[in-house]
Amino acid sequence: MPERIAQHITISGRVQGVGFRPFVYRLAQQHGITGWVRNVDGAVEIHAEGAPTQLRHFSDALLKEAPPLSAPGPLAVTACAPEHAEAFSIVDSQSNSAADIHLPADGFVCAECLAELHDPANRRQRYPFINCTQCGPRYTLITALPYDRPNTAMRDFGLCPDCRQEYENPLDRRFHAEPIACPACGPHLQFVSGDEMHEGDEAVLAAAVAALRAGKILAVKGVGGYHLMCDAMNDAAVSSLRARKPRPAKPLAVMFRDIDALRGAVQVAPDMESFLASPERPIVLLPKRADASLSEFIAPGLAEIGCLLPYSPLHDLLLADFGGPLVATSGNLSGEPVLTDRQEAQTRLAHIADAFVHHDRPIVRPADDPVYRVIAGVPRPLRLGRGSAPLELELPAALPEPVLALGSHMKNTLCLAWGTRAVVLPHIGELDTPRSLDTLAQVAADLQRLYQVQASRLLVDRHPGYGYRRFARNSGLPLAEIWHHPAHASALAWEFPAVDEWIVFAWDGVGLGEDGSLWGGEAFTGAPGHWQRAASFRLFHLPGGDKAGREPWRAAAALSWETDQPAPFAPEPLHQAWSARLNSPPSSSVGRLFDAAAALCGVCTHASFEGEGPMRLEAAAYVADGQTIELPLERDPAGIWRSDWAPLLPMLTDTTRPVAERAARFHLSLAQALVDQAQQLRAQTGIQSVGLSGGVFQNRLLAEAAIRLLEDAGFDVCLPQRVPVNDAGLSFGQVIEFLHR
Repeated sequence: MPERIAQHITISGRVQGVGFRPFVYRLAQQHGITGWVRNVDGAVEIHAEGAPTQLRHFSDALLKEAPPLSAPGPLAVTACAPEHAEAFSIVDSQSNSAADIHLPADGFVCAECLAELHDPANRRQRYPFINCTQCGPRYTLITALPYDRPNTAMRDFGLCPDCRQEYENPLDRRFHAEPIACPACGPHLQFVSGDEMHEGDEAVLAAAVAALRAGKILAVKGVGGYHLMCDAMNDAAVSSLRARKPRPAKPLAVMFRDIDALRGAVQVAPDMESFLASPERPIVLLPKRADASLSEFIAPGLAEIGCLLPYSPLHDLLLADFGGPLVATSGNLSGEPVLTDRQEAQTRLAHIADAFVHHDRPIVRPADDPVYRVIAGVPRPLRLGRGSAPLELELPAALPEPVLALGSHMKNTLCLAWGTRAVVLPHIGELDTPRSLDTLAQVAADLQRLYQVQASRLLVDRHPGYGYRRFARNSGLPLAEIWHHPAHASALAWEFPAVDEWIVFAWDGVGLGEDGSLWGGEAFTGAPGHWQRAASFRLFHLPGGDKAGREPWRAAAALSWETDQPAPFAPEPLHQAWSARLNSPPSSSVGRLFDAAAALCGVCTHASFEGEGPMRLEAAAYVADGQTIELPLERDPAGIWRSDWAPLLPMLTDTTRPVAERAARFHLSLAQALVDQAQQLRAQTGIQSVGLSGGVFQNRLLAEAAIRLLEDAGFDVCLPQRVPVNDAGLSFGQVIEFLHR
C-alpha cells in the first residue's frame, strides 16, 4: 500500500459563501483523503492526507470541479506533518489578523431549488425563501466575515430540527448554507394595503396577484431592495406608475417568467438567452418586437426594452401565479439608492404603491439590478449591481497605500483598493439627496470593515461641486484629486494590458477639464498617469451651465448663437446673459452636442432623465441610413486638434428632411469626425490602438459606427466590457490613474 503523506493547502479567491467547504468534503470522500477543511479570513485551508497520486488528483479537482459560484485562486500547497486523521471533517472557522477577504455577490435561485419550489412532495414547496449553498443572497445578507450564520441577517432565525439536520450533514446540498430556512423556521411574507393586511405566504401571494391583476402597483421587497411592480401589459397601470413616481419617460425594466415568454416580446439571440439565464441574472437591453403585447408606455419612443428573468423564489412564484410579464423597476425615489427597510419603504413609496409585499429577512445593504447593453455583439455593463458586484479586479502593480475612490456625482459607485486588489461596489445612484449621501457613507464604512482594510487616502474627482465633497472633508483623510476624463481613459486602459500606448476618446456629458472648461469630447494620447490631451471639439458656451443637462434646448440655443443664428425657442434674457458670458461656461461636450441635436430634430427639448435626448435621437436614427457631413479639423494655438460641429446645424434644422435621416447623419458624422481625429493623431504619434470611453459610447449606433470606420482605417479598437464605460466605472479609473501617477 503506497505511503500516505500530508499537505497543507490554502485556496484564496471567492471561496466563502459558495459551498466550497462541503464541495471539498465530498471531493475528499471520492479520493480517499483524510484530514479537515476550514474557513480562515476569506480563504479556505485544507489539511489533506493520502497517497501522492490521490493528493494530486484531489488538488487538480479542487480547481477543475469548483462550485459554479466560486472563483478560486491558485492553490498554495506545502508539505506538512501528518496528523493521522482517520476521516475527513469540516472544522470551525478561524480568524487571524491578515485577512484575504472575497465577498460573494448575491446568487439567483438554482435549478434544484426551483424544482423543489414546485414539487408538491417537498416540504419547501412554494416557500419564497428557498435556497442552498449554490444560490441565494450573499452580499446583501452578510454582516461580517467569516461567512457563518451568526454573521448574517439570518442570525435571529433559529433552525428547526429538519433544517438543522441538513445544515450539519456534509453530504447534503444545504450543508452550511447560511441563509437556509423553511416554512417552519424561516422568514415569511406580509401584505399591506391601507388597512388590509395578510400574513402567511400563500395568503400574501394570492393578495399580491389579485392586486396586480386589478392594475395596482406593488412595492415588493426582494434580495437587494424593493421593486415597484405592475402588469407590464396594462397601459393604465404602467401610466399610473409613471405619473406617481414621477418618471414620465425613462424606460422601465420588465421581468419575464422564462425565456419563452421573453421571446414573445423582444428579439434575443441564443448567446443572450444564456447570459440572461446566468447566475448574475442581469437586466439586458434588447430590441422590441413589433408584435410585442407589452404596454407602449414601457419604453416610449425607444427601440429597446430592459429584460430580466426571476432571480429569487419570490419572483418566480409571483410570475408563475400572475401568468404574464411584470414591470420590475427600482423601488426608490428617482436617482436615490434602492430602498431596503420596511418602514422607510412604506413611508417614502406611499404615494406610488397601492400595496406592499414585505418580508422579515433584513437586507444589510442595498444592491440594485445590474444593467447591460449589447454593443458590437458583446454585452457591456451600464450599471453594476446585485449578482455582478462586488466586482473584484486585479491591479497591474501594488498600491503604496489603501485607497477609497469615491467616483462620480452621477451613477456613483465606490472602489476600495489595496495591494494589487480593487473591489467595485454596486451602483449607489446620483448624489443629489441626503439619503444618497447617507448610503454612500454606510457602504464606505461597511466595505472597509468587511474587507478589514482601512483606507488611508480618498480619491475624488477634481470637480469641487460633487455631492461627496463634505463626506470627504469630514473623513479627515488626505485627498488625491483625479481629473475626470483621464480617469475614464485609465479605466479602459486597464482592461487591455497588452497595449502600451493609446489614443483614447473620452466622450461624455460634462466633467471639469484642466483648463477650467467643461470637457466631454476629448482625445488623449499616452497611458495611465501620463495622458496628453490631443484633440477635442470647437467650444460652445452653455447657457445656464448644469441646467443644460436636463434642458436640451439650451444646448441647441448655444450652438445657434455661437454660429450667429437665432434661437427663437430661447428667452431673450437668456441670450443677453449668454452674450455677457453670465453662467455660460465653455464646453467641448459631445453629450451636449447630442442634446442639441435631439432638440433641433424635435425629439427631446426637455429631458426627464439624464441622457433622454441622446437615447431618443439614437432610437429615431435606426430607421434610416445616413451619409456623413465632414467636420473641419484644425489645430488650435495650444496644439489641440479641434473638430468644428458647425456644418451639422443646417442639416439638423432642415425640417424638409425626415427626423430619422437627420438623426442618422448626425451619428455617422460624429463617428467620422472621431476617425479623422484618430488619423491625425496616428500620423503625429504612430499610435495604432484606439480606446472608446465615457458615457456617450453607451450609444450603440455611434459606438458600432466608430468601431467599423476605425477598423476600416487600420486601427485596433477597444471598448470596455468588464467595467462600465460611463461614470459607474469612474471610481475604478481613479484608482488606476492614481496607481500610475
